[in-house]
Amino acid sequence: MLIDRTVTGLLEAFSNADPTPGGGSAAALAGAAGAALLAMVAGMPKSRTNAIAEREALDQAQTELLSQLETLTGLIDRDASAYDLVIAAFRKPKGTDEEKADRKAAIQDATRVATEVPLETIRACVAALRQGRAAATHGNPSAASDVKVGYRLLMAAAEGARDNVDINLGGLADTTLQEVIRTETERLMAEADTIVRDVIRAD
Repeated sequence: MLIDRTVTGLLEAFSNADPTPGGGSAAALAGAAGAALLAMVAGMPKSRTNAIAEREALDQAQTELLSQLETLTGLIDRDASAYDLVIAAFRKPKGTDEEKADRKAAIQDATRVATEVPLETIRACVAALRQGRAAATHGNPSAASDVKVGYRLLMAAAEGARDNVDINLGGLADTTLQEVIRTETERLMAEADTIVRDVIRAD
């Protein structure tokens, strides 16, 4: 599994000529790093004013951020597997009408998975951005730059995952599913942009 490799080994996997791991896995990795940074800030013993309410908000945020970190970490491998599924579908035999039909159905199933996995990455990133507000508002002021880096990584991850959604969306024959995914993606990205603007760009 990719997540069991060393940092150096993982970077080597990204840099070689094999198509996986690719951009979708890299997006999930960036999102995981962003969520981890925000979880770190939320878990610091010193908050902005050390008020009890702050501590409670930060503890709750940290729990949620660690949950999204786990999700995003899993998506690193899941995205690579989704792409491999697409390749395997396209390589299925197509000598007979039955084989052609089976291949066509397999391609659609694989394409749906390859579209939904990066959508999950976007969902997790936006969830982490929401919870990160507590770290930005109540976290130790000395970690302000860590919050900003976390937010920028999560936004970059969401944007990268959206690119992967978009490139696979056109391969779906189900236009109703296309529209559902497109609508959710646009809504999530608009929310992400608003959160980042409020927390980071306001500076």
